[in-house]
Amino acid sequence: MATFIAIVLSAVLTDNFITAKTYGVCPFLGVSKKTSSALGMGVAVTVVMVLATLVTYPIYTYVMVPLKIDFLEIIFFIFIIASLVQMLEKIIQKVSPSLYGAMGIYLPLITTNCAVLGVTELVIGDMSKILAEGATMNIGWAVLYALFAGLGFTLVMVIMSGMREKLNYYKTPKALAGFPIAMVTACFICMAFTVFSY
Repeated sequence: MATFIAIVLSAVLTDNFITAKTYGVCPFLGVSKKTSSALGMGVAVTVVMVLATLVTYPIYTYVMVPLKIDFLEIIFFIFIIASLVQMLEKIIQKVSPSLYGAMGIYLPLITTNCAVLGVTELVIGDMSKILAEGATMNIGWAVLYALFAGLGFTLVMVIMSGMREKLNYYKTPKALAGFPIAMVTACFICMAFTVFSY
């Protein structure tokens, strides 16, 4: 139970991919203008994170390490992530054309989203500070971490989009209008999340 709680709190709050690790900042700033788009992107990234971890962890552990080709992990992982994103893109295009249109160029960019690659790399690396004493990383913990990392990503995306939508109702100084005020807002969100690290 301690490992479960540690993984959830770490992935969502203390080591959030956007606020602490600064992974996935491109979609964070680009798709967070509307809450519906931010939520859709967050869900898509979460699904890709979970599927990518579910596929890459066993391939790395049971195929690449025994064959001593683990040095090729990034190439393999990017290929797997790209395939999953293409599949997800086709599904979203069929199921929700409006969401597909709202995401625009950012949906294919999930392939190069460092948050997705980051979660696949983290679960095969050293996660001893997250796991409870005596626990070892396995496919279950890896997928759980990916799920909550994705939910943490989604949470921050939705918070940012809500704040940006509210900013539309206020008169912003000309020097801060547009992207500058989005950066200031992002800084305040990141500062707020640092509270969970202490």
